Amino acid sequence: MTSDPSSEPRERLLALAQEKRASLAALSEMIGRNPSYLQQFVRKGSPRKLEEGDRRRLAEFFGVAESELGGREENSYAGGGKADKSFVAIPRLGIAASAGPGQFAQGEKPFDHFGFSARWLRDNGFDPRMLSVLTVEGDSMEPLLRKGDEILVDRTPRPLRDAIHIVRMDDTPLVKRVALAGHGRVALLSENPAYPALEVDLAEIEVVGRVVWKGGRL
Repeated sequence: MTSDPSSEPRERLLALAQEKRASLAALSEMIGRNPSYLQQFVRKGSPRKLEEGDRRRLAEFFGVAESELGGREENSYAGGGKADKSFVAIPRLGIAASAGPGQFAQGEKPFDHFGFSARWLRDNGFDPRMLSVLTVEGDSMEPLLRKGDEILVDRTPRPLRDAIHIVRMDDTPLVKRVALAGHGRVALLSENPAYPALEVDLAEIEVVGRVVWKGGRL
């Protein structure tokens, strides 16, 4: 009895997902599908094969040949020129980082993912496991950051320095420019002059991470 050739891409996809510690639901959302799409593909064989666009994005993400996922041998992303086009799925959290009065966190479970170039992350020294994407609310950081902008936050523990950070104060996530004020105190600064600076003891806040990238609509 011969094995079903169509099962090989499904088994390979599952193995690659486990190696990357990426859930099938997250990968489904990364390629623009509903969360159960790849789960059904792997477990039930429905669809029988991945559509070309879905297969290409997954191959780019994993850095493998499309043939490993049921595509043609020549479409490879493992080494060479196309390898630089691979993307890493960074979780988007449903927490609005307030640039104004503040919003209380409603949980930190990702609701979506944002694709960043693996090469760009590597060149900038970022560990994807320590990154997350938040959305800006409020206007206190205008014109630098506007309501609805997406910001990439690096949670890697580092010595605190003057920069834009996400801080949590009284369970409220805030995006502010943090400046060392000496004697264990920091100043939380806004870009919008309508908002006064706030000086607090460092112990009064939790520094969640540093803002390292922004994106938004024109």
